[in-house]
Amino acid sequence: MPRLFTGLEIPPEIGEALARFRGGLPGARWIEPVDYHITLRFLGDVDGAVAEDLCEGLAEARPRGPIPITLEGLSSFGGDKPRALLAAVAPGPDLLDLQAEQERIARRAGAEPERRKFTPHVTLARLRREANPEAVAMYLSQAPIFEPLRFTATRVALFSARESTGGGPYVTEAVFPFA
Repeated sequence: MPRLFTGLEIPPEIGEALARFRGGLPGARWIEPVDYHITLRFLGDVDGAVAEDLCEGLAEARPRGPIPITLEGLSSFGGDKPRALLAAVAPGPDLLDLQAEQERIARRAGAEPERRKFTPHVTLARLRREANPEAVAMYLSQAPIFEPLRFTATRVALFSARESTGGGPYVTEAVFPFA
């Protein structure tokens, strides 16, 4: 069964800019820049029928124009038990609409409803237990200034994840251009 998710690809020049933040945080397992993405809908391990129905739904998605994306700063997930370092993405209305559409397509394909609130981001590192909250706070406070990074998304990608402990490598299985 493939482990699938839909998302937006990060252009190489944006990946290079994000990669400058790598290093200096004990317990961080840094994601390779080629694996940076914005997850729209995680499906997990699905059977072939769900994967086929998902692809059909993505191919039939309503036409839309390009979506402006802004990465606006560094942050972390997990509060007192940080588990990821990330670049936050501004949740613009076009992006939120696209994500809601991805949710509808996934449900029609047979996926369980997503229970987590959509928080658009690019994961830069997964954090191990030794990445304590103080170290993460220190890293975030001492990181170079994060100038907003902007790009235009023109398609959705269907990714598969290889067997790993998270963070890639990911394979682009198919792409679905906007109108």
